Amino acid sequence: MSNARFISSRRRFLVGSALAAGSWLVPGLRNAVWAAGSDAPEKPQVRVGFIPLTDCAPIVMAALKGFDKKHGISLQPSKEASWAAVRDKLASGELDAAHALYSMIYGLHLGIAGKQQAMANLMTLNNNGQAITLSNQLRTQGVIDGSSLQQRVAASEPGTYRFAHTFPTGTHAMWLYYWLASVGIDPFRDLRLLVVPPPQMVMNMKIGNLSGFCVGEPWNQRAISENVGYTAVTSQQVWPDHPEKILATRAQWVNDNPHTARALTAAVLEAARWIDASDDNRRETARAIAGRAWLNTQADTITGRMLGQYQDGLGHRWQDAHGMQFFRDGEVSFPWLSDGMWFLTQLQRWGLLKQQPDYHAVARAINRTEVYRQAASAVGNIVVPQSEMRRSTLIDGRVWDGSNPAAWATDFAIKRRGEPA
Repeated sequence: MSNARFISSRRRFLVGSALAAGSWLVPGLRNAVWAAGSDAPEKPQVRVGFIPLTDCAPIVMAALKGFDKKHGISLQPSKEASWAAVRDKLASGELDAAHALYSMIYGLHLGIAGKQQAMANLMTLNNNGQAITLSNQLRTQGVIDGSSLQQRVAASEPGTYRFAHTFPTGTHAMWLYYWLASVGIDPFRDLRLLVVPPPQMVMNMKIGNLSGFCVGEPWNQRAISENVGYTAVTSQQVWPDHPEKILATRAQWVNDNPHTARALTAAVLEAARWIDASDDNRRETARAIAGRAWLNTQADTITGRMLGQYQDGLGHRWQDAHGMQFFRDGEVSFPWLSDGMWFLTQLQRWGLLKQQPDYHAVARAINRTEVYRQAASAVGNIVVPQSEMRRSTLIDGRVWDGSNPAAWATDFAIKRRGEPA
């Protein structure tokens, strides 16, 4: 079945399911612009930060395809050097909003990723599309998967192997830790952990500084293309259809600019829908974001995995059923409370939080479902779920639905308490 026919069939199924379950389909005129009179955005120009990763695509395409103008704003993407820079510029107000790591924003809201500041998640930008890359040096030592890595680590002195993620409370740290623990490796006890900005991962592995890393695309594919490393596991193998980057801002910014927040969310939401509408749109997106102003890499490095066409550098190729997705009839974009709560359980598990938080209250404060619903109405024809919780099964067979987060956070054999080293 072609991608377009699959999307059409899936849309009919979801709409029917949503109506049967009591969800609602937001009506709207196809070319309506909700940016007039008292609904006009307070800020005509919106500066939005991004890191050069494939999943910044909805922000870039919202600007390049004119979806921002349709909703009464001029989106100004700002390329940033690291997630720490994104954090600092968001907190200071130098950026109005940003393409951001989901759990980084939760950490900032709780004061464990920098000076505490109330934050807001306007929408999820993508599901899936990250990976854990191991070095070719490990491959020569017989390491090809989690089991063989565990054996090698167990036979070595603690700290022998150096693994990197992109931010201490970020999503890549959480995927890395979860996968390592699932194969019997304690990341804090057994490894040396480093923080490296995404564009610097491949070079650090090339010069021998890293045994492994977890990062977003295109840097895992770049490691394969440059014969530096290979994909050991994708993030969607850890959690199929997991939340990844979000459209983040400060809570005060939303309070001060409610119409701008709605317009920004609507523009990016419309771009996400456009990207997912066809493989041709995905190819066009890959060519656009490959440019020097954005990712500054070859389009071919982006395109394959963006289309779900994977190869791991060990001779295996497959069409991934859970490749990077940006919209999927609104399932991707909705800021599910249970997604935010899951990251809180992992911050608790790894000792980054000193005590159990009020999981639901924190997620409710950050994830602005009311802004998303307004934006979905402005865009039109968006299925918005009635429930704000969803159910998922992770790599170790554990089922997450947000129903008992405190118990879920503590029910792991490998976990950490107290201040991390």
